[in-house]
Amino acid sequence: QVQLVESGGGLVQAGGSLRLSCAASGLTFSSYAMGWFRQAPGKEREFVVGWSRGGGTTYYADSVKGRFTISRDNAQNTVYLQMNSLKPEDTAVYYCAANSRYDLGLTLSAYDYWGQGTQVTVSS
Repeated sequence: QVQLVESGGGLVQAGGSLRLSCAASGLTFSSYAMGWFRQAPGKEREFVVGWSRGGGTTYYADSVKGRFTISRDNAQNTVYLQMNSLKPEDTAVYYCAANSRYDLGLTLSAYDYWGQGTQVTVSS
């Protein structure tokens, strides 16, 4: 079955960096669009960034544009999220997601598979 496993979360000071990884198994990785979402305490899960199925298009939420970078390694079935210049408001559980129905998904409903999440905490 399809599994997405995130790693790389942790505690970091404001202005610092973290790199999240999402290892995928049980799917033809190159045939899936991938995305990262996050959910802060008491808030709804929100879109962070998406990477198109063909790999040619990325789309970032305005709140992370210029600070976060998504990348993927199809040979390793892994997608990464490099997060720089972190802010306390970036504190959340970060989720990796995969979808085969749309070339690029920007909403929760576009995604079929989800990881368990990894906690990112940014201290001020």
